[in-house]
Amino acid sequence: MVLFVTAEVVAGSAAWLGRGLSCVCAQRRESDPRPSFDLTPAQEECLQRLQLRIDVAYDSSIPEHREALRALWNAAFPDEELRDLISEQWKEMGWQGKDPSTDFRGGGFISLENLLYLARNFPKSFQDLLRKQEGDRSVWEYPFAVAGVNITFMLIQMLDLEAVKPRTMVGATFLKFLSENESAFDLLYCITFKLMDHQWLAMRASYMDFNVRVPSTC
Repeated sequence: MVLFVTAEVVAGSAAWLGRGLSCVCAQRRESDPRPSFDLTPAQEECLQRLQLRIDVAYDSSIPEHREALRALWNAAFPDEELRDLISEQWKEMGWQGKDPSTDFRGGGFISLENLLYLARNFPKSFQDLLRKQEGDRSVWEYPFAVAGVNITFMLIQMLDLEAVKPRTMVGATFLKFLSENESAFDLLYCITFKLMDHQWLAMRASYMDFNVRVPSTC
């Protein structure tokens, strides 16, 4: 329940839609005073492990990264063979070009892990989101894969996960859940993706409402 409420706070932010998933870093001033919340040793350890994941950039020279990308394709299109890791086929999933690695700049390798977690643990939801199978869809939809990378980025920023300790109540609440469940970030990602899609439908949004610029430009 706590994780679902946290996802609602994130997905309900004005930064999601209406501003084209604009970067939250542009909305926050460094001079703004922010509170700080102390962590238990267990919470601090969990945060550090999550930060290690966040710090890993996607690197196409690493075999494990290439294998993860290929696994994502196989989960998305099990009946269609991927001809090459650089291929026009990737556009079918909603990547901006034929090389998905260029879209990972904003979310890093963890954004690929998040997509794979969704595909492996909630395959029906993954396929529903990928193929836009729920609700009264518009003709021009948001790009699935790029949206997935943006969600990872937005969660990291809005939960302030790169800070030494949380500076918002939402961030502090999330870390309590993380100390109880190591997969909390991945689960929150899945919930947020579903909520974002629901909000997209409720707003009757179209492709013109989605800013496909990757958030690494912040």
